[in-house]
Amino acid sequence: VHVVESGGDLVQAGGSLRLSCAASGFDFEEYAIGWYRQAPGKEREWVTCISTGDDSPYYADSVKGRFTISSDNAKNTVYLQMNNLKFEDTAVYICAADPYTTSCYADYDPSSWGQGTQVTVSS
Repeated sequence: VHVVESGGDLVQAGGSLRLSCAASGFDFEEYAIGWYRQAPGKEREWVTCISTGDDSPYYADSVKGRFTISSDNAKNTVYLQMNNLKFEDTAVYICAADPYTTSCYADYDPSSWGQGTQVTVSS
């Protein structure tokens, strides 16, 4: 199981970015895949998660209404659309996959983590 993130960049506050998480090594018909982020000097923070079994994705309160997670099963890729970016969104964004569950809520325990992609928001 392998995931690779891309799409990080430097953007002005109020701008948008779309991150990608390309997954391989497992059947993309059943999974839960989430995004985390880690800012300098801070602990890793869960951001959002999407799965094949839940009715809808889950979001942290800090990004709800601004970020949207989606998946393209034909491309084995999960996307994170980030709008109205704020300075405090600056972090390394990390994709994490659990190919052994179909729910972000019940027993999501990611076993595969990417290296991360840097998002920097200038104020």
